[in-house]
Amino acid sequence: MIAGAVCIVIGILTQGPLSSFWDPGSVFIVMGGTAANMVIAFPMNVIMDTLKATRLAFSSKAFDPSDNIEQIIELANVARKNGLLALEDMLESIENPFLRKGIMLIVDGSNSELVKSVMENEADYIQERHNRCIGVLLNASACAPAFGMIGTLIGLIVMLLNLEDSSSLGPAMSVALVTTFYGCILANLLFTPLARKLEVFTAYEDMQNAMMIEGILSIQDGEHPRMIRDKLESFISSREKGALAERMDKKKESSEEK
Repeated sequence: MIAGAVCIVIGILTQGPLSSFWDPGSVFIVMGGTAANMVIAFPMNVIMDTLKATRLAFSSKAFDPSDNIEQIIELANVARKNGLLALEDMLESIENPFLRKGIMLIVDGSNSELVKSVMENEADYIQERHNRCIGVLLNASACAPAFGMIGTLIGLIVMLLNLEDSSSLGPAMSVALVTTFYGCILANLLFTPLARKLEVFTAYEDMQNAMMIEGILSIQDGEHPRMIRDKLESFISSREKGALAERMDKKKESSEEK
């Protein structure tokens, strides 16, 4: 985003002074109009959730499925040696709330059909909440250029009212077009990229949740940890498989040294 803004500023400076592209009234129309549109179109709690979700798009921390796979294999080893009830002592060490909830269900003695149903519903609700946030950003992306056009129309009306002063036509036309410029910048450099990035993260998280459901049900069925690992690795790329194998080997060497 910073690189995109820098490119735009450099492009402006090659054509004229940067001050020519600054107009407080245009900013007020585009920003205020877009904000008002969002408040009208969506409940306030959805807007607040969207603001929180956008932090994820700015985060440099990538999803690492190997963490969850490694923990599922560890849980499978404990369950195979000491039984499912032994997993209760490990609940506090599970950072992922989705995985923790699934392990709590099997510790409580829920049958596999109930566990699968509850976890799949939870995954669907998570995706639905994320899709609402994406919808807010896409709505803002659509209306920002529209309010830019409204600002341009306001500028053109004012310009037409002062046609007798031919010397003011050029500057007035330039101010009118600046509002559309602001709307396009907001839509294409802020709202749309954020929405698309959240879409990618949502799809990735949905895949991880499906992977964890598979792991939880495998633990409940008492499958061998090696079989569970092979099953879960089908959800990740070859690069991620290599990183997981390296981490598991280092962990194994560390435990052997101890």
